Amino acid sequence: MGAEEELKEKEGRPTTTTETIITHSQFLSWKRQKDADVVAKKEEVARKRQEDIVAGLVPMNGRELFLHEPWVFDNTRF
Repeated sequence: MGAEEELKEKEGRPTTTTETIITHSQFLSWKRQKDADVVAKKEEVARKRQEDIVAGLVPMNGRELFLHEPWVFDNTRF
């Protein structure tokens, strides 16, 4: 409660605040934009993968093989 304690409190805290106070609606707007960006990026990656599969540039996993070449899994011919 003396001058020393006040000095310690002042030294421990920054003199200027860097906090940005936002409203609930501003947060929701930011969150919607961020979610839209994430979805757009995932869609772009999926589209690019599909193009690469069609072009034969990347190997297919089991699901992609089943979707693109189902005749491979047709056991009626054997």
